[in-house]
Amino acid sequence: MGVKNKKAYRRNRIKMRIRKTVNGTSNRPRMTIFRSNKQIYVQLIDDMDGRTITSASSREKGLDDSKMNKIEQAEKVGSLVAEKAKAAGVSTVVFDRNGYLYHGRVKSLAEAARKGGLKF
Repeated sequence: MGVKNKKAYRRNRIKMRIRKTVNGTSNRPRMTIFRSNKQIYVQLIDDMDGRTITSASSREKGLDDSKMNKIEQAEKVGSLVAEKAKAAGVSTVVFDRNGYLYHGRVKSLAEAARKGGLKF
């Protein structure tokens, strides 16, 4: 019996390998990324309490502009999540790339969040 979707299976295996060690707390939450074909979403999660501290996505007002490409959109989301994290009192996070490779949209979001003041 073979795997139906090899890409999703591979990403899920990488994701589980990462999640074994990466864990978020209230003073250092886990910053996780989800990347769909059109949008990108990021959440700051406290795994001890099982709650989301803050989130940002490319679907928010002002970011759903069709004139910018997806990498520019990810940069905007990264700076937005850094702003929201500072407002929530979070300065350091644990980065969870969620099984995606660290390049392209994931990399631009992470670098924009670092530029915005988040430490990870």
